[in-house]
Amino acid sequence: PRASGTEPRRIAEGDVVIVYERFDSMKSLVVDSKAQYSNKFGVFDIKTWIGTPYGSRVSSRSGKGWVYILAGTPELWTQVLRHRTQILYVADMALVVSQLRLRPGSVVLESGTGSGSLTTTLARAVAPHGRIFTFEFHAERAEAARQDFASTGVDGVAEVAQRDIEGMGFPESLHGRADAVFLDLPGPHKVVPSAQLCLRPNGRLCAFSPCLEQVEATSRALWSNGFHSVRVVEILLREYEVTRDTLEHAYGKAAEKKREKEEGATEQAEVKMEAEAKEEAEAKEETEANEDTHACMDDSEGAQKRPLETPAEPSSPEEPARPAKLARSDLAAAPAPATPAGLEPPAHQVLARPVASGRGHTGYLLFAVKGVPMSVSENQ
Repeated sequence: PRASGTEPRRIAEGDVVIVYERFDSMKSLVVDSKAQYSNKFGVFDIKTWIGTPYGSRVSSRSGKGWVYILAGTPELWTQVLRHRTQILYVADMALVVSQLRLRPGSVVLESGTGSGSLTTTLARAVAPHGRIFTFEFHAERAEAARQDFASTGVDGVAEVAQRDIEGMGFPESLHGRADAVFLDLPGPHKVVPSAQLCLRPNGRLCAFSPCLEQVEATSRALWSNGFHSVRVVEILLREYEVTRDTLEHAYGKAAEKKREKEEGATEQAEVKMEAEAKEEAEAKEETEANEDTHACMDDSEGAQKRPLETPAEPSSPEEPARPAKLARSDLAAAPAPATPAGLEPPAHQVLARPVASGRGHTGYLLFAVKGVPMSVSENQ
């Protein structure tokens, strides 16, 4: 962010920018005056972006569509970077930075660079004089992360290398230099002894684990290697979409749902009544058939024919009357609930609705602190 009173940073040729379409749709691209950008909102001439301040809203050729052009931040890079592996999201990264107590000048070791999502956040926390030493098992991922760091400008703080940390541990040159260690590996418990050698006294460690079995194994390794204050945190992220809408519109939607519910209840009542009427008709037909049978038997035996009395249906004043059938046209014509008298709703209302699906994962963050060695005398 720029300091107060200074000129805003402006978009230039070759910049890597974030094209913000909506909260769940963003893309990164390199500013090229000869290129165009197309999406569902229209076609945009990138050359018109050059010279405008970051954060500006730019229009498409037709003028009907628009997007925002933003400068990159760790939170935005997390949304647009190429997911080469499972990544940590904003809520996870914020807790990691807080619990590791990172500050400018801190030295952090990371094993499991992956897509570099966390590395970018760590680099911002320790810049400008801190250092991030991050290690990736796969050479191709390490090279891709190195290129991404160069394009986002964190290569001066973050240094990536290819190394099998589980098998080899951290380099000896880093022993005693780290303020914090972050592990995102299939077997983080295997690296705890090496992390213990690299951390300074009271240094902090965090391990990301996708299952509780891994958490249990890492916890045992931490306790046996002199760590304390071991605790596990699970973060569940839920996003909300904030929109502006009129109260009249909201009332109309609510009334429409109510009418649909009433119409469904009436339709069920109609079906039930038809079934009851059918049962009554079948019972009546069966009774009439029995009467005819008895009459034939009496005539054949020469007995005096006696009329069969059909028991009258009991009637009770307490018996509720059946509801009259309502036509669907009547329901459709029902007016929507009106706004209470004297209460004029504002033109627009800010509404927040939970997003049906969002980015996230199931995982656990395990934190621990390296103990301080204590000198014990012979008497003790």
